[in-house]
Amino acid sequence: MQAAQPQVPEELYTELLDVIGSAEADRYLIRLILAAREGRGCLPLHLGLDEAVFEALIYRCFSEIQRWLILHTRVPAAVIERSETRNELLSLRQDEQQELTALLEQYRNPEVDPVLSVIIATGCLGGDHLWRDLGFDNRDWLSEMMAVAYPELKAKNSKDMKWKRFLYKQLCETGGHYVCRAPSCEECATYADCFGPEV
Repeated sequence: MQAAQPQVPEELYTELLDVIGSAEADRYLIRLILAAREGRGCLPLHLGLDEAVFEALIYRCFSEIQRWLILHTRVPAAVIERSETRNELLSLRQDEQQELTALLEQYRNPEVDPVLSVIIATGCLGGDHLWRDLGFDNRDWLSEMMAVAYPELKAKNSKDMKWKRFLYKQLCETGGHYVCRAPSCEECATYADCFGPEV
């Protein structure tokens, strides 16, 4: 008979979120890791990272006891199944993920771990607002993270365009394959889709 795996109490998750490493962006990385394990958002369990890179991230962000609790807490079967499906979809869209990662890397604060660019690019492949696909509770978390990790890119999004659409628009403008047909945002029939409230 298999021993039951421990459940991480809610208070511990809150405690873990209060852990901030040497870089402020670690707070967001911690939230992304925990959200995926809770089944929130569209990220696979390894966040779109190579397994060894993901393990290194866990070791950097958490203490020994926290790592043990995270890695040994039972992940619901539905979350594992969805993660496997997401990994399959990711393998079919690797070029797109790499283009988005390269775009983000151009603007990344050098003090921020480059894995964040890969994680955000992976989240862009989901079908909802980026903040939801990353597993955040609200858009403010995403906006704050972008300001910390990609300050120049955040400044460039001066009209507060929805982040996923904004990133694809940047790819379009730099000669990527994701072409927006509107001559300008102001003349676009779907303006509200890009700039409307994210609910």
